[in-house]
Amino acid sequence: MRVRLVHGFAQAPRIWEPVEAHLPRDWDVQAIAVPDGLDFVATAETLGMRGAQGTWVGYSMGGRLVLRLALERPDLVDRLVLISASAGVASPHEREQRRAEDENWAQQVEHVGVATFLERWHDQRLFESLPRSAAMLEVRARANSVQGVAHQLRVLGQGAQDPLWDRLGELEMPVLVVSGAWDRGYVELAERMGAAINGAEVVTVPSAGHSVPLERPAELAGVLADWLSSAADEGERA
Repeated sequence: MRVRLVHGFAQAPRIWEPVEAHLPRDWDVQAIAVPDGLDFVATAETLGMRGAQGTWVGYSMGGRLVLRLALERPDLVDRLVLISASAGVASPHEREQRRAEDENWAQQVEHVGVATFLERWHDQRLFESLPRSAAMLEVRARANSVQGVAHQLRVLGQGAQDPLWDRLGELEMPVLVVSGAWDRGYVELAERMGAAINGAEVVTVPSAGHSVPLERPAELAGVLADWLSSAADEGERA
C-alpha cells in the first residue's frame, strides 16, 4: 500500500509521525512537504509529481490540495482521504472576506516572525482542543519561513483558491472524508462533501477537534488502516 500524506497550513511533514507510528509497517508511507512559491494548481500538481501514484491523504490545507490533485491528475490518485478539509469557499463575498483575513495574518507573520505567529495562530478557537504539548509548534517554526507562511496564506488559502464544490461529482476513485466530532463546522463540510461525491464514506473521529492527526493520531491511523484495507479488497474483487 503506497500512501502519501500532505500536511496543513504552516506545518511540516513531521506532524504525521504520530499517525505513521500506528500504520502497518509494510505500507509504503511518505509524508511530503508542500512546495513553496507556486500557485494553488501548480502546488497540487507538484505534490503529485513528487509523490507519484498511490493513496493521497491530506489534512486541512493539504486536503484542499490533494482534492485538486485528484481532479487534475486522477491517474495519480488511487484513493483519496480528506481530513478536516473543505472544497473551498463558494460565496464570492465570503472569499473576499477570507482573503482579507488571510492578508492580515500574512502581515502579522511578516511583522513578528514565524514562532510568535504560530503561538497566535494556535490560540484561535479552532484549535482549542489541541494541547500545546501536542501542537509541535517548535518543529513547525523550524520548518517554515516567514516568506513561506505568508505565501501559503496569500496563495494557498481558502480565499485564494477556486471553490471546487461543483466538481466533486467528477471524482471516481474511493474517497474518505474525515472530521473531528468537536469541529462542528467541518463536520458539516464533511457531510456536504460526502453527499456530493459518489460512493464517498464519511467518518467522524470522537473526542477530536480540527487537528485530528495531532489530537487523535492512533484513532486516525485505525480509521485509515480499516478503510484503506477495505478499499483495497473491494478493488481486487472488482
